[in-house]
Amino acid sequence: MVLARRPLQIIRAHARPYLWANVLLYGLVLAGFALGLAVPELSAERASTMQEDGTTDLVLRVFSHWWLFAVTILGVNVITVGLFSIVLPSLVLPFAGVAVFAYRAVVIGVTLAPREPATWIALIPHSLTLAIEFQAYVLLVLGAYLLGRGWLTPTYLGAGTRRGGYAQGLRMLGWLGVAALALLAIGAVYEAVTLRYLVPVMLRG
Repeated sequence: MVLARRPLQIIRAHARPYLWANVLLYGLVLAGFALGLAVPELSAERASTMQEDGTTDLVLRVFSHWWLFAVTILGVNVITVGLFSIVLPSLVLPFAGVAVFAYRAVVIGVTLAPREPATWIALIPHSLTLAIEFQAYVLLVLGAYLLGRGWLTPTYLGAGTRRGGYAQGLRMLGWLGVAALALLAIGAVYEAVTLRYLVPVMLRG
């Protein structure tokens, strides 16, 4: 219960930045989606990049086993997106992770933009995946914001020194990270199961 209660307490205590993080991230991914629809070449370029860097081949290799597919999705989302894009940059430069992921959110939106009718069908169940995973990223971005505020203005978190503000912000980021990890695990299982079993049935229908 503590694992769930503490993140909720942090969110309630910082409801305004949490709300703005939601508006920012969901808005940026939708903006990227609209950009991908308006400029199909961008979406095609993203697909080509994923094929060249081996992402597409990796997905095809693990796709037949939903549990392995889910583990792969979780690993990519946690390490590549959560850790490298949000958490680590924020540890060395205030708010850096917020800026990095803001750009990545647009890129994700462009990548999701459908290039053929079948992709629109896949987006029906995948929209829930997007909502779950981005809520996890919202929590990490909130944590990165609180870390930056504690670092630059320690009194915002009730600390007397920058070191104390950094430590307090880091603890909050850690608690929010636990909740984000749980959401990413749920999203990975849902995404793997729906893409492996539900979407093919929808396409046949």
